[in-house]
Amino acid sequence: MPATARPPRTLVLGGARSGKSAFAENLLTDAPTVRYLATAVLDPTDHDFADRITVHRDRRPAHWTTVENTEPATVLATEAPATLLDDIGTWLTARLDARNAWDAPRGTVTPDCDELVDAVQAYEQRLVIVSPEVGMGVIPATRSGRLFRDEIGTLNQRLAAVCDQAYLIVAGLPVRLK
Repeated sequence: MPATARPPRTLVLGGARSGKSAFAENLLTDAPTVRYLATAVLDPTDHDFADRITVHRDRRPAHWTTVENTEPATVLATEAPATLLDDIGTWLTARLDARNAWDAPRGTVTPDCDELVDAVQAYEQRLVIVSPEVGMGVIPATRSGRLFRDEIGTLNQRLAAVCDQAYLIVAGLPVRLK
């Protein structure tokens, strides 16, 4: 009896307001149920960011389950028919904050990134991951900006290596990378 192919793990990259989240959500419209891992940590004083989160929440189908402010590697240890992880940038920011790593040596969050990449590689169900592509812009003027750019760039490369598919979203248009 032939082995059944594992559902794909898909990485969706894009810049700010590129349409990456909407594209990622559309990849799962045929799934009967979706577990949505929302990594953003809401600051109640940041009304602009709160509005963005509301738009994302309102766009999701009612039958999707949302898990907010969570550690993705831990959640990915449990299977679900389909999982959408949105997004790696807010997760990485939270890890840099948690480890007080903004002024620490590069690589301080490597153990967290290792755990995430291992969880993605081991995940056996359908998985779509959203992450910002920040390496195509200007060189950040601050150390923290450069740190984030470098850490997310390395993490995106590692995730792309363990995912079966990868897309870059530019102006709402998908470009298939893998």
